[in-house]
Amino acid sequence: MAARDRYSRKLECSQCGNTGFAEVSEIDDKRAENRDFRMDELPRGFFTEFASNDPRKYMIRCGECGHKFRFEQKTAYAPGGEPRR
Repeated sequence: MAARDRYSRKLECSQCGNTGFAEVSEIDDKRAENRDFRMDELPRGFFTEFASNDPRKYMIRCGECGHKFRFEQKTAYAPGGEPRR
């Protein structure tokens, strides 16, 4: 069984500027077809709009303004929180 890679990623709403850090994890096996992406903890003010095992398809909704956006987009990482690729 593969270990899980855990990291933090900054979420930022492009409409209202609401920000926070999400705690996520995925399988740490580059050969795996399915990364088994999981949202372990969302910051206050953000909600899951559409859950997916693929971070490119995981949709988040801002609780402040209702704007929807993908989890995996151009964004900043918490210090030391960059995932290994």
